[in-house]
Amino acid sequence: MGKKACLSTLPLNQVTLRDTFWSHYLDLVRQTVIPYQWEALNDRIPDAEPSHAVKNFKIAAGLEAGEYGGLVFQDSDVAKWLEAVGYSLATHPDPALEQLADEVIAIIGKAQQPDGYLNTYFTLKEPGKRWTNLHECHELYCAGHMMEAAVAYLKGTGKRALLDIMCRYADYIDTVFGSEPGKIQGYDGHQEIELALVKLYEVTGNEKYLSLSRFFIDERGKTPNFFVEEWKGRRGLSHWTKKVEGEPNLAYNQSHKPVREQTEAVGHSVRAVYMYTAMADLAAQTGDEALYNACKRLWSNIITKQMYITGGIGSTHHGEAFTFDYDLPNDTVYAETCASIGLVFFAHRMLKMEANSVYADVIERILYNILPSAISRDGRSFFYVNPLEVWPEACSKNPGKHHVKPVRQKWFGCACCPPNIARLLASIGQYVYSFSDSTLYTHLYIGGKANIPYGEESFVIQQENRYPWEGRITLTFETAPSGPYKIALRIPGWCRKYGLYLNGKPVLPDSIENGYACIERQWAAGDAITLELEMAATFMTSNPRVRANAGKLAIQRGPLVYCLEEADNGSNLSAISISPDSVLTPYFDENLAGGAIVLQGKAYRTDESRWANNLYGPVASSDNPVQIKAIPYYLWGNREPGEMLVWVRRA
Repeated sequence: MGKKACLSTLPLNQVTLRDTFWSHYLDLVRQTVIPYQWEALNDRIPDAEPSHAVKNFKIAAGLEAGEYGGLVFQDSDVAKWLEAVGYSLATHPDPALEQLADEVIAIIGKAQQPDGYLNTYFTLKEPGKRWTNLHECHELYCAGHMMEAAVAYLKGTGKRALLDIMCRYADYIDTVFGSEPGKIQGYDGHQEIELALVKLYEVTGNEKYLSLSRFFIDERGKTPNFFVEEWKGRRGLSHWTKKVEGEPNLAYNQSHKPVREQTEAVGHSVRAVYMYTAMADLAAQTGDEALYNACKRLWSNIITKQMYITGGIGSTHHGEAFTFDYDLPNDTVYAETCASIGLVFFAHRMLKMEANSVYADVIERILYNILPSAISRDGRSFFYVNPLEVWPEACSKNPGKHHVKPVRQKWFGCACCPPNIARLLASIGQYVYSFSDSTLYTHLYIGGKANIPYGEESFVIQQENRYPWEGRITLTFETAPSGPYKIALRIPGWCRKYGLYLNGKPVLPDSIENGYACIERQWAAGDAITLELEMAATFMTSNPRVRANAGKLAIQRGPLVYCLEEADNGSNLSAISISPDSVLTPYFDENLAGGAIVLQGKAYRTDESRWANNLYGPVASSDNPVQIKAIPYYLWGNREPGEMLVWVRRA
């Protein structure tokens, strides 16, 4: 086996984004989110759950007195914050922020143990129990996130301090885990280190890190099962309940069978997609066809049977997990923000191995629906759960819906999602393009400039658009490659009709390749390609096996899913029905959270007057015509708390 031929990703400092939609979020993450999250990590946000994360490192470094606070994986929040900082500094140097991050890294270095071990929980609270409960305690997960931070910080600043700390830790981990006698032949309960080790390998060239990643992937699910044997060794005592618990649920950690034999996404959704990302990384690095084929099977299962129309995954709050095919409830859904972010990672890795628009379509679906929904417009509150139906009274009074919040939260005791949002927003430039020696693939329609390597040279291309509100995208060569070159433009899966123009004149693509319209020419500076995507409001339905959506419609325009909110349509949104023949008129509402295209159309509302004193009654025609207003899903929850609905009854 050898390395697969893969597309390359542009470094962040070679992409400058200036976009009518995304510039708000890119400025927000730099100017507000990163500083706000630093305050949260230092427990300085009034009325928010404390983090303890930075303090734990200071105590472990001997700089403060005190006891460990927070959950066993609290270190990972600092790691993801540092990763976001690394991405931000790559595109927008900021000496003050860099100095702050350097100071944090110095503290982390002082918290590292003499043998290289780095974990504040086991350093401070249970120093004699390293590696004794991998199933529950996230040691390697925390290590993985800090490795990712180290790589991002190296690329963003050129500084190696954190990378050296994490290489030292990885070297130590390699002495502990492996197939050799005397080593632990196991793996973490929460996958993360597997993909992080590949990143570490890519920047260091140290084959040991790639081999260790492969060991963790190959070992998972073998018989006898490591988690069962570990559970027996600690006599079933659980870290979380402090009681003796039954045998581990192996599917929850995707350890129920070897990864190459897995065909369905099961268990905790974040762990699953982090593992699939690592599997794709290893398939690319090693040419392992069995691993690649497993990735393709698992990808297909998710997007054809277990993904919400918004790009959410993980349908139950019990274990934040996948359940089974087509089980996609809207009001009790979990759809953790981290899970969708992990699906972006998985999609991007698959896209590197195969330029196929199905992967970029999913990235786009998540970026325009889940990601901006999960953060408030002011950058100071967040959604952990991403529902498609919200009834605030039920959220507060029905124990089965307590996890669903009608308003974003300032912070969380388990705060994995906010820094995950920050690191994806800060790195969004790397998802726009991929390239090879002969082709530039445009995956996302985000305005800005990109410097594209071409042999020993490079050329600059500029993208302009008003996406996602309008479907006109123009790519202009500021400078051109010296030889013939192919430009591949993704035709989104939602688009039914498109036009292609070269320097203002209509042209046909030279070819259509896996959902990309391709034009190959000898280009000159000033040449412009324009893609016109028809962007009509469309009523969507779902596979009839999705019982939660039976007899219901959703609305989509371009990449945006729309929803109804109580603020526009009154209470009891379940009384509204709409015909698929209804005409939806778009207009720009500049008063809606920064401005957005909303949709207005005719619908029906059940007359509730006859139900004042009745719970049941005979069927009667009692629907009255009404006008509805639908707003982009990502903007819900930015006004007064109220109901929200994505799937509307079909009239």
